[in-house]
Amino acid sequence: MTLDRRALEAPAPAAPRPAPSQGMLIAHSATIITLGNITSRLLGVVRETVIAYLFGATGLVSAFRLAALVPTTVYDLLMGGMISASLVPVFSEYSTPEGRRELGRVAGAVFSFAALGLVFTVFFLEFAAPFLAQLLGGGFGRELLGVTTDLTRLILPAILFFGVSGISTGLLYASQKFIYPAFGAAVFNLGVILGILFLAPSLGIHALALGVVLGAILQLAIQLPGLRGIGVSLNFVFNPALRRILVLYLPVLLGLVVSNVGILIDRNLASRTGEQSIAWMANATTLIQLPLGLVVVAISTAVLPSLSQFTVSGEEERFRRTLATGLRMVLFLILPATAGLWVLGVPLIDLIFEHGAFTPLDTQMTASALTLYLLGLPFAAIDQPLIFAFYARGDTKTPVLVGIFAVGVYLTVALGTIVPIGFLGLVLANSLQWASHAAAMLFLTEWRVKALRGQQLFMSTAKILTAAVVLAGVSYFVGQWLLGLGWDGFLPEALLVAIAGGAGLGAYFLVVVVLRSMEANLFWQLLMSLIKRSPFEALLKERV
Repeated sequence: MTLDRRALEAPAPAAPRPAPSQGMLIAHSATIITLGNITSRLLGVVRETVIAYLFGATGLVSAFRLAALVPTTVYDLLMGGMISASLVPVFSEYSTPEGRRELGRVAGAVFSFAALGLVFTVFFLEFAAPFLAQLLGGGFGRELLGVTTDLTRLILPAILFFGVSGISTGLLYASQKFIYPAFGAAVFNLGVILGILFLAPSLGIHALALGVVLGAILQLAIQLPGLRGIGVSLNFVFNPALRRILVLYLPVLLGLVVSNVGILIDRNLASRTGEQSIAWMANATTLIQLPLGLVVVAISTAVLPSLSQFTVSGEEERFRRTLATGLRMVLFLILPATAGLWVLGVPLIDLIFEHGAFTPLDTQMTASALTLYLLGLPFAAIDQPLIFAFYARGDTKTPVLVGIFAVGVYLTVALGTIVPIGFLGLVLANSLQWASHAAAMLFLTEWRVKALRGQQLFMSTAKILTAAVVLAGVSYFVGQWLLGLGWDGFLPEALLVAIAGGAGLGAYFLVVVVLRSMEANLFWQLLMSLIKRSPFEALLKERV
């Protein structure tokens, strides 16, 4: 299904200007987001290191993880999926100079209705906090359930700030303003860190919940300057564009409900495998989220506005090239990251987490979870651009149906493995869920859009995979050699990771150059452009 522009009553799109290189445009846009994500992920690692140092991987940390899941889930249901599925595609149609005034009115209505709904949601959930704690942590004892309830009540106000910030992100992305939202997550992590450091001595584990609220406030604050010039006017007018946003989002909402039900079941099951299981899974997830955030989110977000505009203007060939370029760049960066984490997972966990209250047993269990998560990482990576491609074409139903199928795969595997291997069975189920979802999306993308045919995706993947295997081998042997020298302590561990990882990365780029990978050439062009001029300037000067 394509976008029904008559229902939107949007102005006619401006004629597209020739782009010097669609791949370079995506790369420049992704660079902006990547810079923010690098800062965010580094601060996220610091955040997790501080939590591990002060609280280890205890039941209290598991209780916090469950409490933090509540605002995240509510945000995903009410706002998160809306950004990519409907806000960016609809806002993008009004991002032309002629449509700016209408864009301000449409955005103002979205802000107004969303803020009102979010306030009522927070009040309702405050009363429902004990039920939520029982729903998520049914395997916890009474005392730990009480802590989970208290943490949930403290953290719930973050929902309001997350929601308004999410709308701002969609509006700024559609307006091709990537800088402000790119650094929003970094500021959020900074707020959490400050909350922990200043409040933990007196409030203990409750400081983490208050830190999340502080981070959510800061995340919204940093985006507000970017809204200047858009002319947002708050109103409660239910206009046709707002109706279109909701129509596009309703199928996504159904899919998110199914997906989040799967997450709730996952956490409930995990709480029954031991108090520490959720903490171990969260630590492994932190390492998985590093490449996903740095690579997939950046490229997918950079690609979505262009895909939406190409759909509206009927430029099918540019749509196919853009999607294929995005997928190849994701694979070019995610496969070496997967190989590196596979080989250097234990040294990384030692370096980041094993300090203070975090024990060697915690390292061992986190590493076991990481290994199983890595089986699904490449599939999770390519899945996001494929989903965004369907969103850009106004088809939000297909990803929902695929999501329901993937949750069924998860439940089948999880229920069949939780008894023999405990929480690791849930991790394996997650990886197989990602793999099944990506496989289905690849099939449907080629069947319906014919977007991958003739784009050399298979040949590019073969070259990248070959280089990733070389990376793993070089990193492993260099790491084993350094371990044989008896290195121990924080600085030696950091050097081991840096030297072994750097050697593997050097080997990876050497192989892709020898194999003449087109992604290596694009990556090199991007580096040269960054040396000659700022990526921010490049993004502002190059438009499709």
